[in-house]
Amino acid sequence: MNLNASGHACLSPLLESADRLRIDSARDPCGTQLLDLGVRCRGSLEAGRLMAEVCLAGLGSVEIVPGSHAVSPGPSVAVRTDQPVAACLASQYAGWQISGESFFAMGSGPMRAAAAKEQLFEHIGITETAEHAVGVLESAKMPPTAVCEQIANDCKVPADQLTLLVARTASLSGTIQVVARSVETALHKMHEIGFDLDRLVSGYGVAPLPPVAADDLVGIGRTNDAVLYGAEVTLWVTGDDSSLEESGPRIPSCSSPAFGQPFADIFENHNRDFYKIDPLLFSPAMVTLNNLDSGRQFRFGETRPDVLRTSFYGP
Repeated sequence: MNLNASGHACLSPLLESADRLRIDSARDPCGTQLLDLGVRCRGSLEAGRLMAEVCLAGLGSVEIVPGSHAVSPGPSVAVRTDQPVAACLASQYAGWQISGESFFAMGSGPMRAAAAKEQLFEHIGITETAEHAVGVLESAKMPPTAVCEQIANDCKVPADQLTLLVARTASLSGTIQVVARSVETALHKMHEIGFDLDRLVSGYGVAPLPPVAADDLVGIGRTNDAVLYGAEVTLWVTGDDSSLEESGPRIPSCSSPAFGQPFADIFENHNRDFYKIDPLLFSPAMVTLNNLDSGRQFRFGETRPDVLRTSFYGP
């Protein structure tokens, strides 16, 4: 299973329907294919949904579904995958900080497995050689030529064999692709606490879709709050029950001392640096573990509609 090949196969609907999806495809002077899904372009619901599926390397499906009125009255973003570690940790996790002159992006998508720059890949044992690398950038700017060339070099592909999908957080597409990370955050948290990821079989998650913000800082707060205080994730696992009872309470976001504060406040208190924030915070509000071996189910965490209301609509 090659993540970049699988992700590349998901590009066709975006490229074939660019006008309808309100997105744009262009070539950088170095040859890199750049898809603007929410920087200068308006983007769309479908573009965001497809962007999230590319970010999962085509190993999961993303849908916009009715929301829970107990959490948020609007729609929600649902994601499911039967290859959770490969789809979420080797591809979707935004673990690659990409920077250049006057440019910064959080990088995710299949290209991460080709570059394998993060220590995470040593732990999950997934790396690959790509013929065509595909990546997703959360950024308010399109990447300059030098950044495209550096990403291609890190992925060990020619610059004209690299495709980058770009959207800012404060866009329709960007908001959807971030909120589609409910399962990914659960898995990353389980990795952080030392859970055996080989026990993971399948995952499903749903998180409320917040209003699209007018600026990226507000958008970062709302999208993270959607997961931290509104996401509900179900994971199908194997193994013994006692370890699930022991690990389970540590998985949801309420296990962090920072739980209960709107993410915008937490972000400001840490100088707007994601990587300085308590890593135990980044997980869904509620997690359900279904043990396929014992037939038992365990549920942990809590949603916080009050924090969501403040984040989405103001005090």
